Amino acid sequence: MLKIKKGDTVRVIAGKEKDKEGKVIAVDAKRSRVTVEGINMIKKHTKPTMANQAGGIVEQEAPIHISNVMYVHKGKPTRVGFKMDGDRKVRFAKSTGEVID
Repeated sequence: MLKIKKGDTVRVIAGKEKDKEGKVIAVDAKRSRVTVEGINMIKKHTKPTMANQAGGIVEQEAPIHISNVMYVHKGKPTRVGFKMDGDRKVRFAKSTGEVID
């Protein structure tokens, strides 16, 4: 089970995009990668299709490894842990101990 979910705000902690923040668009659990809004932008060359008549060069986000991002809780990056809240397994911020969801 991954500690980062779609919709979380994360900060990049390593690589060329270090110290940038964004919202998680997609999570690939199998490859341990996340796609973050506005981070790791690449140019993709597309052929003209019925949906995109013009084709050309499109800029889009590329996935980055989950180890290079950290969950942001109350404006600060923090580690995420799991604990049992009654009969539910919940995520919590290790810096404050507060339940995330």
